[in-house]
Amino acid sequence: MINFEEELNNRQLEAVRATEGPVLILAGAGSGKTRALTYRAAYLMEELGVKPWSILALTFTNKAAREMKERVAAMCPEAMRDITVSTFHSLCLRILFTEADRLGYGRNFEIADQTDQRAIVREICKRLQIDTKQYKEKSLLNVISGAKDELKTPEDFAAEYEGDFYMKPYVEVYREYQKTLKANDQMDFDDLILNVIELFKTYPEVLEYYQDKFRYIMVDEYQDTNRAQFVLISLLAKKYKNLCVVGDDDQSIYAFRGADIRNILDFEKIYKDAYVVRLEQNYRSTSNILSVANQVIANNRGRKAKELWTEAEEGRKIRFRQLDSAAGEAAFIADDIRDTVEAGRAHYRDFAILMRTNVQSKEFEDAFRVRGIDYDLVKGLRFWDTKVIKDVTAFLLTVAIGTNDMRTSRIINIPKRGIGAASLEKLTAFAASNGISLLEACGRPENAGISGKAGKGMKEFHDMITDLRDRTSGMKLEDMLDEVLKYTDYMTYLADEADTTEKYLEQEEYINKLRDSFIEYEADFDPETGEPSLIDFMRMNGVEGTTVDMDTDPSNDDKVLIMTMHNSKGLEFPRVYMVGMEEGLFPGYMAISSGSEGDIEEERRLCYVGITRAMEELTLTCARSRMVNGETRYATASRFVKEMPFGLLDMNITPEKTERPVRFRDGSTAVPRTVPKRRTPGKIQLGKDMTPVKPDYVSGDRVRHFKFGEGIVLDIKDGGKDYEVTVDFDGHGVKKMFAGFAKLKKV
Repeated sequence: MINFEEELNNRQLEAVRATEGPVLILAGAGSGKTRALTYRAAYLMEELGVKPWSILALTFTNKAAREMKERVAAMCPEAMRDITVSTFHSLCLRILFTEADRLGYGRNFEIADQTDQRAIVREICKRLQIDTKQYKEKSLLNVISGAKDELKTPEDFAAEYEGDFYMKPYVEVYREYQKTLKANDQMDFDDLILNVIELFKTYPEVLEYYQDKFRYIMVDEYQDTNRAQFVLISLLAKKYKNLCVVGDDDQSIYAFRGADIRNILDFEKIYKDAYVVRLEQNYRSTSNILSVANQVIANNRGRKAKELWTEAEEGRKIRFRQLDSAAGEAAFIADDIRDTVEAGRAHYRDFAILMRTNVQSKEFEDAFRVRGIDYDLVKGLRFWDTKVIKDVTAFLLTVAIGTNDMRTSRIINIPKRGIGAASLEKLTAFAASNGISLLEACGRPENAGISGKAGKGMKEFHDMITDLRDRTSGMKLEDMLDEVLKYTDYMTYLADEADTTEKYLEQEEYINKLRDSFIEYEADFDPETGEPSLIDFMRMNGVEGTTVDMDTDPSNDDKVLIMTMHNSKGLEFPRVYMVGMEEGLFPGYMAISSGSEGDIEEERRLCYVGITRAMEELTLTCARSRMVNGETRYATASRFVKEMPFGLLDMNITPEKTERPVRFRDGSTAVPRTVPKRRTPGKIQLGKDMTPVKPDYVSGDRVRHFKFGEGIVLDIKDGGKDYEVTVDFDGHGVKKMFAGFAKLKKV
């Protein structure tokens, strides 16, 4: 029996017991929000008798969903199989499994991942003769994704930008992109939510079925939801209104992915009778760390009032160190970590280095390598995006289905079969004109007018796939994998392509991991739900993929972790270094030059996230100068450092000349160490003045900005360190910005 009163604090208990109607739980960093959510689910079942299948809990990652389900299962084992804890995309995928035919899709529709999407856009740009130097594939896909996040169809998008010459290629590519996906019986990740919303709006009886099924809905990390996710949740909760959202507006850091902070800020406007609970007691950090975090985030206007507090001790002051260069910054930190570990005060696994961008990692990697310090660089690389896995799964899915022309194009020349680009283009045109798949066309190259080596290679490819289809019918997935690898001779291809043995072994390890996943999938498969299949496996695992580094438990290895502040969200470490705390880097020059206070506030929220990752000790560092694009740039300390309470900062020692040219003799074990020099307490050293470069445009010229598009220059003033430019942007009004940050292009 769960004793809710003893196991929860007063505010958590209040959140757990607020079960009816709309509820907003504002959960500060480290305040036990996951605990509150899982106990709330248990309370609904144990105390109120709610059936587990009536509860839906939505999260953003598979890892978070697994963790929540495991916690609920530990308290209510009988509910483990029936409660639905899912990501948004996985939930929509499950709904579309049975309902996709209503929208004109086949039962075996596939998910188009990033590689598929890029290939589709590349082909469309080639066909429409769109210059991919001006309109890059990534930019086109980002715009399409953004449109879908806002629930804009190609028709809506075209209407919005009618007459806009610059946006015309985006409109055309979006329209053709959706046509190509539908022709290939594919949806991309954004389509999963978009199509479920269309399904609900078109078929009210389907919506009502799921409303009756999920009478109690809980949403984690609500501050990260976008427009499409907001509408999906609103539709599901409309009938019973038992919607509980949990989040922290101060940790909304994913606007670049489409997250809309207004969803949480306006919750009480949308749901007038919403009950609000604030979780402010922090169980992670020392009092000094929380005081610094509170004072920094208080500078944001767009936030709900809350203040973290703790019963823990004050702890050490927050250290601030300014170094001469990026290399010096890395050297100081590497020495500081090594000295602490050698003194027996910590383990390497206790340290995390948080960067604003991945580009900052090189100096730290170099410094750690020289000193023999083990580290992991956490980049969040998706397992499913690696070339080797893309190749192998393309072979497997082509053998299993064979209707996806993009996959066929990917592997038709692996290994080389003498099929050139011109021959493949000819075959593709033949397949399209005859309404058949590219794979089927490969069996009839002579009908397409293709002979010689290319025609022979196409026929061999077709026959190999057909033969494999017969051979692997009814096989276990791991056996199917081995059969495909054998008959395609893919491992030989890998060996020929790899330039080192290490590279080949790394690729082989990816394949072995895929095989292990197949074995685990079939071992855990519930026979009551049907038969295990490759399509089902790919749907389960290919929707969001596997985050290689982040899905492992880094604390199992005694290594320093290096990661971006975005990747650190949800984690905690005893000792944290926030690096690159300087203007132009954090906040970044794009946020500064945009002229938008919202962009600066997002950067400040990211700073708040970084600070609140630290449990015991926090160190902030910056460099007076950095090498950027071949030139040395000077910077001052970040405004966020200057917003911190002076009395809680330790600035007594500022290292100077932290790197020295060191020549190693063979066998030498010496490593460079930092040389600290005492300076006046509390003085933040400013960077040297940098002579401004006069812009190549003048008043009256038209210019283009990376965010605001085109506009007319109204005025240019010499501001000393940089030129201040005033521009009247089309559709965005008048903005003032510094030329060095704005990077305006004359058009």
